[in-house]
Amino acid sequence: MLYKRNPQLNKNGELIHLLSIEGLPRDVIHHILDTAGTFLSVNEREVKKVPLLRGKSVFNLFFENSTRTRTTFEIAAKRLSADVLNLDIARSSTAKGESLLDTIANLSAMHADMFVVRHSESGAPYLIAQHCAPHVHVVNAGDGRHAHPTQGLLDMYTIRHYKRDFTQLTVAIVGDIVHSRVARSDIHALSTLGVPEIRAVGPKTLVPSDLREMGVRVCHDLREGLKGADVIIMLRLQNERMSGAMLPSAGEFFKNFGLTPEKLAWAAPDAIVMHPGPINRGVEIDSAVADGAQSVILPQVTFGIAVRMAVMSIIAGNEA
Repeated sequence: MLYKRNPQLNKNGELIHLLSIEGLPRDVIHHILDTAGTFLSVNEREVKKVPLLRGKSVFNLFFENSTRTRTTFEIAAKRLSADVLNLDIARSSTAKGESLLDTIANLSAMHADMFVVRHSESGAPYLIAQHCAPHVHVVNAGDGRHAHPTQGLLDMYTIRHYKRDFTQLTVAIVGDIVHSRVARSDIHALSTLGVPEIRAVGPKTLVPSDLREMGVRVCHDLREGLKGADVIIMLRLQNERMSGAMLPSAGEFFKNFGLTPEKLAWAAPDAIVMHPGPINRGVEIDSAVADGAQSVILPQVTFGIAVRMAVMSIIAGNEA
């Protein structure tokens, strides 16, 4: 049965954890996106709160730094009226040698209702979901190189907002795909939602060849990758990848794969440009594009709060 194959779903096929987009049914993804749409108006109110998580405790467990993701999760939880606790990992017991599961057990004893987890090790949120109390829900805020499901979902919301129909699109994902959990989550979501052409674009050292097995078109030439694309998702080139065998230099990358107004012209005239942030201007994207009329990078951030509100409200309402 479905719930035995997918630890994110209960026996009724309802979402109880969000660990990965891989394996999520299409109707569950649509339900999250539809719910997010209802929360956008909350962000425009004078009093930006609804009582859906009143009395619930949400623990942000960021074992890996990410100010932007942690902040948007905190805003989302507070707008749902939850009590939010940010664990100071640098001073926590895990820094003193306590195991991850012992930390989770102790936090569960403090009557946590939800853990938002970011961890450098792939699979850590799955491990926590397997060992936490039945009433506790887990949201993966990024694990290793594996997945970043809420970023993938907010990307899907952004695409649906501007393009409506996934089944008519060509989507190009450009940059350091081999190290990107965002790219993996986006590819799984785009495939599930019926996008007919997904392109992975970048130098050979930064694009896994096995993506072809997932039905992704691999392009090592930017013109080929962008030609006629309706959506362009630029990925952050991480500083630690800019030297050594994987990449000659940031300047060389920008010359061949950086998105400029001239290169953007290769895409469809109404193409939108996305980026999970933070952006490196002059490395993966030119300022004229990042700040230009086709950029939807800032709306992505706004949509991200609504999507994270939707995820937390949905899983909190379902029983294991």
